[in-house]
Amino acid sequence: MDDIATQHSSQGLNRFSIRMKTSHRISLKLIATLAVVTSVTMRLGCRKMASLPPNSSRFPTWIRWGALCWLLIWIPAYWHTWGAANFLHLCDVAVVLTCVGLWSNSALLLSSQAVSSLLIDTAWAVDAAARFLSGRHLIGGTEYLFDASFPLWVRMLSLFHVGMPFLLLWALKRIGYDRRGGILQCALAIPVVVLSRWAGTPKTNINFVYTDPFFHRAWGPAPLHILAVLAFLAFLVYLPTHLLLCRFFSPVQDGETLA
Repeated sequence: MDDIATQHSSQGLNRFSIRMKTSHRISLKLIATLAVVTSVTMRLGCRKMASLPPNSSRFPTWIRWGALCWLLIWIPAYWHTWGAANFLHLCDVAVVLTCVGLWSNSALLLSSQAVSSLLIDTAWAVDAAARFLSGRHLIGGTEYLFDASFPLWVRMLSLFHVGMPFLLLWALKRIGYDRRGGILQCALAIPVVVLSRWAGTPKTNINFVYTDPFFHRAWGPAPLHILAVLAFLAFLVYLPTHLLLCRFFSPVQDGETLA
């Protein structure tokens, strides 16, 4: 009996060690991905930033510092509650990159995250409202918001989905819409979606890389399903949003857009 107990204990420790190593690898990959994206967009936007007078910004100081303070609260709370893999959600990636965009006056970052977030966050808000009012989810993805096993104050942080569209539209009104935003978001979605399949599970279903939110099924083997997810995002989410933003927002000035 002692041998069996020791064996089970050893297996439990091994599983815990594997989970910790996996979480560490996910964290490093995610941080590296965000660092590369931020670095590229900062390089692409350097001409515009250089054209601004010293100590000047397109956004009020309190907004920029508020974005930084939000990250200092939100990231540790989410990490502790849901783990590193949770930051692979495209809506969570959008939070980080939007805050970086506000701090750095990057029209390209803000434009790409407007393409990513406007429709998705609206769908999130509609699903959450439907669950609150009728007790049923329309699409899914907000189940955690009503799960009492998680701290209420952490779940309330997820209400950023409601405010993000307004913040991004306001930012684009001030800074303009960079027409490269759609291309950048498509490029960003590829590694994030692929990593979501590797790091997630069917239960977490990050970015719906295991089953879709409408028919709750997988569209073939993993590579085909991931391609279906990316195609859906590119053609049914990002492209329509990009076209609407092009229609209603002026382009970025000072050579910031492609000729």
